[in-house]
Amino acid sequence: MTTPSAGPFTGPFTGPFTGRTLDDLGRDLRTGRTTAAELTALALDAIATGGAELNAFVTVDAAGAAVAARRADEELAAGIDRGPLHGIPAGVKDLIMIAGMRVTMGSRHFASHVADADAACVARLRRAGAVVVGTTTTHEFAYGPTGDRSAGGAARNPWDHSRMTGGSSAGSGAAVAAGLVPLALGTDTGGSVRIPAALCGVAGFKPAYGAIPADGVFPLSRTLDHVGVLAATASCCLLAYDALADSPVPVDSVDSVGSVGSVGEVRVGWLEPDSLFPTDPRVAGTARAAAGPVAGEVRMAPEVLELFRETYLAVQSGETAAVHADRLAAAPGLFDPEVLDRLRQAAELPAWRYLRAMEARQALEEHAEALFGPYDVLATPTVPILAPPIGARESEAGGERIQVRAALLGMTSPWNVLGRPALTVPAGLVDGLPVGLQLIARPGGEARLFAAARQVESGQERGAGLRA
Repeated sequence: MTTPSAGPFTGPFTGPFTGRTLDDLGRDLRTGRTTAAELTALALDAIATGGAELNAFVTVDAAGAAVAARRADEELAAGIDRGPLHGIPAGVKDLIMIAGMRVTMGSRHFASHVADADAACVARLRRAGAVVVGTTTTHEFAYGPTGDRSAGGAARNPWDHSRMTGGSSAGSGAAVAAGLVPLALGTDTGGSVRIPAALCGVAGFKPAYGAIPADGVFPLSRTLDHVGVLAATASCCLLAYDALADSPVPVDSVDSVGSVGSVGEVRVGWLEPDSLFPTDPRVAGTARAAAGPVAGEVRMAPEVLELFRETYLAVQSGETAAVHADRLAAAPGLFDPEVLDRLRQAAELPAWRYLRAMEARQALEEHAEALFGPYDVLATPTVPILAPPIGARESEAGGERIQVRAALLGMTSPWNVLGRPALTVPAGLVDGLPVGLQLIARPGGEARLFAAARQVESGQERGAGLRA
């Protein structure tokens, strides 16, 4: 059953931040209806109680968060306002360094590792006044889109605890969707922010390559790695992005963009999902309905899709094998067996395939430009299937048996190859599980990207009002 819904969704598990936006929380903080200390206490309590079943968090820094929250309140009282993230509790993926905290990369290799300095994005998060409450579960070394292979166990989808969150930013997706925190950082090498955001029913933004610095983030594939954000809505993601990015997208630049489909404004093209991957027709229909008016439809040519896939696999495999070569030789038994098997396969990739893939990226840029054509934004489902059961590696979509890992990455990985900004927003529910709509733009097109997302979200709100 398909149910259109205004995002963020309200799922079976609801925490203190379910349905709350950063704007809402900011108004409450600045009018004295709440304090950063109170918000942080709510987050810590939710993580310790109902959130434990979701396994969204790995390490929680209750004492450090309480100190940071008190400081945020003192600054606001003194007239020091650091912006929209001031006093907001946030989770950070468990491979992004946080000074003095245990950061494990989801692996037994780093079970006792304590970071000696903040990653650049964490330093910026603190500078913006946010309160870091802890680290969120990651697929081991971020090497998997399922989110269910981690030394601390699988993160669980708030909508159905037997289902995967998607990965690799698994805990970040679960934490925001369950309302444990209103904001979380993730990383995205082939879809690792957008996949869990989509499967858990929240918004997730992968910026253009390098827009948020990755210094202090444990690498998977340096050519493809992006730091991203997950929050309730696209507007929340934009506020967080502006606090973290080298070149923010001013909110007023988004406000100045007109309606989707209007002359001279955002032109949205629908990218036919079955030209990327076999897609559950219910998922495709829900995403297409959420996209609303579009200016046209496009398809990715099979030979271009194959080049994207080969390039992504070769670049990621070559760089990931280099990152883990010493650990693979010295202590293979500390890896999760599935991750170990994938790393061994990656290590067998010949060097010529990696070099050829790096050269192919220029040709893919040209193919992408031809695909975008007159459109500012392309829209397509974020993931072609509903959240699979934890541990599942095969599923069905469009009448075909498919590999779950390939399906989860099928719509998202091309935009990592090219470093283009991509955003997922909630599109609706099918059989009680979330569906995401992915919006993709050219680098520099972020204002139009977020304007398109705003139209999607406002359309859902209008529909929800009519149904009420």
